[in-house]
Amino acid sequence: MKRAVAGTKAPARPRADRPRAVPDPQPQQPRARKVQRKPGAAEFQLLVLVSLALVAFGLVMVYSATSAPAALGGSDPTTSLKRQGIYALLGLAALVVGARSDYRRLRLIAPPLLVAAGLLCAFVAVAAPPVNGARRWLAFGSLTFQPSELAKVAVAIWLSAHLARTKAPRTLKELAKPIGLVAGLFALLIVAEPDLGTTIALVLMVFGVLAVSGVPMPTLGGAALICGLGGMAMLWTHAYQRARFFSFLHPLKDVQGAGYQTSQALISLGSGGWFGRGLGQGIEKIQYLPEANTDMIFAVIGEELGLVGVTLVVLAFAAFTYAGFRVALNAKDPFGKRLAAGLTTLICGQAVVNLAAVLGIAPLTGIPLPFISYGGTNLLLTLASVGVLLNIAVHGGAERKRSAVPDRGRGDSRARGARPRDRRSAAGARR
Repeated sequence: MKRAVAGTKAPARPRADRPRAVPDPQPQQPRARKVQRKPGAAEFQLLVLVSLALVAFGLVMVYSATSAPAALGGSDPTTSLKRQGIYALLGLAALVVGARSDYRRLRLIAPPLLVAAGLLCAFVAVAAPPVNGARRWLAFGSLTFQPSELAKVAVAIWLSAHLARTKAPRTLKELAKPIGLVAGLFALLIVAEPDLGTTIALVLMVFGVLAVSGVPMPTLGGAALICGLGGMAMLWTHAYQRARFFSFLHPLKDVQGAGYQTSQALISLGSGGWFGRGLGQGIEKIQYLPEANTDMIFAVIGEELGLVGVTLVVLAFAAFTYAGFRVALNAKDPFGKRLAAGLTTLICGQAVVNLAAVLGIAPLTGIPLPFISYGGTNLLLTLASVGVLLNIAVHGGAERKRSAVPDRGRGDSRARGARPRDRRSAAGARR
């Protein structure tokens, strides 16, 4: 055998155990990308579905509550349904406009809208013709308009814009100017009509915006005490409101007087049982239950659709509350956050007050059930408010590319995120 020459390497032999690359006969398919849902998409869909369902259900119940009494009185049974349908169409148009328009533009019209609402409330309290002892409506032919409904939305927009650019008040003295003055002025104008239910809804909305803005709880508690004392003063000066309050404490003590409406509402709810008498088969709405198509329509629902029907209504408002406050929590814009909280509190607060009054656990205040009760102005502005909520759900939660809007209401006067100088110093530290 020949020996290998020193200093030279033998050629490498291929290893038998080394695996050879085998070409893949089939090319690999690209992996399917996960579909990322836009922020606020779930809340957007839930708000739309619940609002449309409640509006459609409200039209059915308005017809059920008004057709039989109208037929017995010799008038057209569909009159109330037609009027409510007109306002529903106008409200849906306002919803679409509100959902497609940038809600940030509302900050520009907040002051003139507030002044216009105040002038209308003052005018209607003085010059409007009285209806059932109250001056609340302006008539335009067969249609009517209630300025106090506009006032609630105007105050919500102005308050949200004000707290978005200033620090949240920490004491009652800071809260008094200008928030306390504006809210108190509108409360006095609405009480003068008189309309205690709308005043309560306005106060609840103001407290909702203040809570989201970071006002301390002791300050909110002191403001609530002042509002409670003001409400007691109103009860003392208005005899019929005082009678309603004391009848709430003992509704069965005067069933033919001040406690008549509450007693009939409880009878209507109790007679429905689990599944109700059937849609349109209620008896209490015919010359027994006062205001069956407005304040007491929830009692008609209980009689005709039973416990199942009223439970579904309560769950629908609970879903609306959840979606509305989720929109407020997810909003990065300070104005959008406060406005979403205010509008949600306004709508759902009215629902809570109405349901509590019908169930006999709160005094009667004359406040309608949103989306369902007969009332054109309330339905129109409620749907317009839903449109603004939808716009906040789409645009309020989106991050801005350069810098986020500073939340001055919570004392943060700087833009969130590092400034260029801070980023340079952080890069130098890493080096």
